Amino acid sequence: MRIIFIGAGNLATHLAQALNNAGHEILQVYSRTMMSAETLARKVGAKAVTDIDALRDDADACIMAVKDSVLEELIPKVCAKRKNIVFMHTAGSMSMSLFEEHAQSYGVFYPMQSFSKERTVDFSEIPCFLEWNGDRARIVITRLAESVSRIHYEMDSDARKHLHLAAVFASNFVNHCYALSAELLEKYNIPFDVMLPLTDEVARKVHEIAPKDAQTGPAVRYDENVMDKHKRMLEDNPTMEKIYEIMSESIHNAAIKK
Repeated sequence: MRIIFIGAGNLATHLAQALNNAGHEILQVYSRTMMSAETLARKVGAKAVTDIDALRDDADACIMAVKDSVLEELIPKVCAKRKNIVFMHTAGSMSMSLFEEHAQSYGVFYPMQSFSKERTVDFSEIPCFLEWNGDRARIVITRLAESVSRIHYEMDSDARKHLHLAAVFASNFVNHCYALSAELLEKYNIPFDVMLPLTDEVARKVHEIAPKDAQTGPAVRYDENVMDKHKRMLEDNPTMEKIYEIMSESIHNAAIKK
């Protein structure tokens, strides 16, 4: 298929390359800055553009991989005068209905993964969550998904919002806890590498047992002696102390329910 990409960030970079490797033709890459557009365009043999009016109208699909905050502004401009294209965005928390008044065929292509340009990912292992407004959009979106990933699900906008929220807890919040751990270790010149066997084991465990069954630590048994010591150690960082207290309470409550 012939595809236009709106956006040249982390997700756009990985998805455009995966689609290009699968045999699709990336016609254009649009970004606000020529440098960003050219960087991705060179990787996929596309033309870089910074003018929405210069976008072609003969593509099969247009994938909008941009920040949620600019989707509403860009959609009317990009969809205008391009009625034969199937439009889709890649946002986990934004409704498909954003396209309603601006496009005939549209949907969502949401690859649920944390993307960084400098890290290679196996796109075939990334679950993709799809939504469409009609048969034409369904055919285009599912074909694109099938060409790059072996895991894809149809999911409506409401369910996808909850999926995205769950992903924030499982990824962003967990990674922030890693950052807080590294901050505590840094004070005593201890490298974060010492935590890797522990974090790797926790990650492996949840492949085999439910997260609630994998939980360990002082909060599970509500060891107040240990927890009080920890909180006193965090008195110089009220935010971290509050996080510790809320997390510990949540862990203990979950253990009681179990």
